[in-house]
Amino acid sequence: MIAKKIGSNIWKIFIFLMFSLYAFSILYPLAWMVISSLKTNSEFFTSPWGIPAAPQWKHYYEAVKFGVADYFFNSVFVTICTVIFSVLFSAMASYIISRFDFKLKNAAFIFVLGGLMISPEVTLVSLFKLLQSLHIYNTLWALIIPYTAFRIPFTTFLMRSYMLSIPKAMEESAYIDGCSTFKVFSQIIMPVCKPIVASAALLSAMTAWNEFMFALVFIESNKYKTIPIGLTNLKGQYGTNYPRLMAALVVCASVMIILFLCFQKSFVRGLTAGSVKG
Repeated sequence: MIAKKIGSNIWKIFIFLMFSLYAFSILYPLAWMVISSLKTNSEFFTSPWGIPAAPQWKHYYEAVKFGVADYFFNSVFVTICTVIFSVLFSAMASYIISRFDFKLKNAAFIFVLGGLMISPEVTLVSLFKLLQSLHIYNTLWALIIPYTAFRIPFTTFLMRSYMLSIPKAMEESAYIDGCSTFKVFSQIIMPVCKPIVASAALLSAMTAWNEFMFALVFIESNKYKTIPIGLTNLKGQYGTNYPRLMAALVVCASVMIILFLCFQKSFVRGLTAGSVKG
């Protein structure tokens, strides 16, 4: 009995150490990035692991002035539109697939899931030609539409699983009271699905905020470039102020970090609730 208890404690200590190591591997690069953003350019190379002698807060001002501010609102607009469209379309598709019976129900769901097997890199050339033919190349819609299309399959998968766990008795009572299908969807199903909506919205926001490849290929004008592309402008041809670049990275990363911290409870609850509800 004592040996079993000792073995259990050793296993708990091992798990704790593994998770601590994992947390350290994530937090240390972030801490190094923040510390490096406060150094001078010479300190960045001569003392890459040291503490700055005098914090250079001006790097944050310069990063916003020369790189981040010009592209920040483009990224915000693209991210908000992507989140709204992907969550809305996925919610409607999930509601139809999970709550109604029709002949092609399973085929429709498999068709939507088929989007998960398509790599964005494979579609680059075809999307480039399609956006040009639609006359939306080099506009923000050239990013919003592909981002939304590639987020819908996974978001639909998440939301359908959650909706299947919602008792149909809730809807039946509403139909008896005279509610239409749209009212049931908008006033009953969607409020109940707030946790999974928050999870899907956060995942879509992270994808749209950090995406680089489409933003590089589909946008030419500086007027429409997003933050991932804007950061490359902080690198000079003959020299780069790396602390300024680190400051820009901190500003960009902090947006998603703050967003996750604000919605972390809903995010975790949304990903796990569908598997434990009746």
